[in-house]
Amino acid sequence: MPFTLERMVPVLRIFDESKAREFYVGYLGFDIDFEHRFDENAPLFMQVSRGGATLRLSEHHGDGTPGSIVTLIGVGVEALHQELRDKRYKYLNPGLETTEWGTLDLCVVDPFNNRLVFSERIKA
Repeated sequence: MPFTLERMVPVLRIFDESKAREFYVGYLGFDIDFEHRFDENAPLFMQVSRGGATLRLSEHHGDGTPGSIVTLIGVGVEALHQELRDKRYKYLNPGLETTEWGTLDLCVVDPFNNRLVFSERIKA
């Protein structure tokens, strides 16, 4: 049987559990799928998702590189932009950008300097 790719799940490095929850769950509206620790004093590893997007967030040294960029392609970027503006998150007020390659992008930077670019193809 040939290999078939079903989905890709990036791992992003985080350094503070409460800031990660505030940003990914409170601000971006992701749901927590699971959380894992080897013991009560171990770093957090958790998975969050929203719609068709799944991310893994890890406090483990060596998991992910701070400053990574993940592009999440979909539709409704303007609606997401308004949703985020309505939340009045005091640490970020992202704008929309129309790119030269034909997308409308909304870039948000998490508290750990990872960038998530929500991108929608603009009809020509």
